[in-house]
Amino acid sequence: MAKDRKEEAEEPEQEVAPKKKSNIKWIIIGAVFFILIASVTTVGFFFFKQTSAPKAAAEKPAVVAIWPMDAFIINLAESNGERYLKLVVQLEISDQSVAPELDLLKPRLRDSILDLLTQKTYKELMDLSGKQRLREDIAGRVNNILTKGKVTKVYFTDFVVQ
Repeated sequence: MAKDRKEEAEEPEQEVAPKKKSNIKWIIIGAVFFILIASVTTVGFFFFKQTSAPKAAAEKPAVVAIWPMDAFIINLAESNGERYLKLVVQLEISDQSVAPELDLLKPRLRDSILDLLTQKTYKELMDLSGKQRLREDIAGRVNNILTKGKVTKVYFTDFVVQ
């Protein structure tokens, strides 16, 4: 009888232990499955998001037409010939078809820009706001002369004050 009691006592302990292990095993399998699904979903989302972004950028290419001008070398105002400005300007134009008109009007454009530059002083040109104002003035003068398109931006590729 003592053996029977020991066997009966051992049997319930053995049954309880496997149930706990199987529950933990299923919880771990479920967690791994959930993590796997979440990571696949995240990777798929970013992959499809990245492949659609270049298509949008490729649909609308930004073509910029630049028209270069010759260098300007002028004496600055109020300097008694002691200070001069060397400036190279390039114009961003709204359309490539404006370039032939700019070529025809080149002497008139240079004259207008020279008139503007000879009025500038050293103090006006040395701060950032003065340079920005000069860009706007040049664009305004050129746009007043043009009949077809317009200048959208003015670039200084060389700017030396000495």
